Amino acid sequence: MTVPTARDDPCPFRSQHPLTQRARGVPAPYERQHAACYLCELVPRGWRKETLYHFAVEDREGGALATSVTVHHHAGTWGIGYWTLAEHRGRGYATEAVLALVNWSFKERGVQHLEWRAEAGNMDSWAVAQKAGFVREGTLRAAQTNSNSLRDTWIGALLPSDLGLAFALPYQPVDSDLPG
Repeated sequence: MTVPTARDDPCPFRSQHPLTQRARGVPAPYERQHAACYLCELVPRGWRKETLYHFAVEDREGGALATSVTVHHHAGTWGIGYWTLAEHRGRGYATEAVLALVNWSFKERGVQHLEWRAEAGNMDSWAVAQKAGFVREGTLRAAQTNSNSLRDTWIGALLPSDLGLAFALPYQPVDSDLPG
C-alpha cells in the first residue's frame, strides 16, 4: 500500500492517523469521500455562513502541507482547532498559525472569546495552545465520545485582552470563583 501525497489526495495524512481519529472524532477509516465532503461542501459552506474558517499551512522550504488550523462557531461559542504532520512538529508552524488565526479572529471577525479543547492528556495540543496564550480553565468530565467510550476534555480560552486587544463590549469579570 502506498501513502498518498498532498498532491493526489484531497485530505490526506493526519485524518488517517489513529490519534487524530480518536482526538478529533473523524470517521475511521477516513476515506476519500469524507475528505471530499469536508473540503468541497463543509468548508465552503462555513466560509459563506461565516461559521467555519479553515486554513492549510505550507512549510517554508518546499510548500508541502505542514499544519491545518480552523476557527469555528458552534452553539454560540468560537473554537479553534489544529493539527501538524509529524515530520513538521517542533518547528513552530502550529503556534505561528494559531497566533495568526487568533489575531485575525479577534481583529477581523470580532470574536470576543475563543475556546481551545482537547482530549485530557493531549500535551502536544496543550503546548501549542499555551504558547499562543490560552489559559487552561479546567476539565469537562465525559465531554466527548471517542472509540465508543466517554473521554474527559481539557478546555481553555483566550480573550482579546490576553493579547492587549480591546473587547467590543464591556467585560465585567467576577471577583471570585464559586465558594469552596
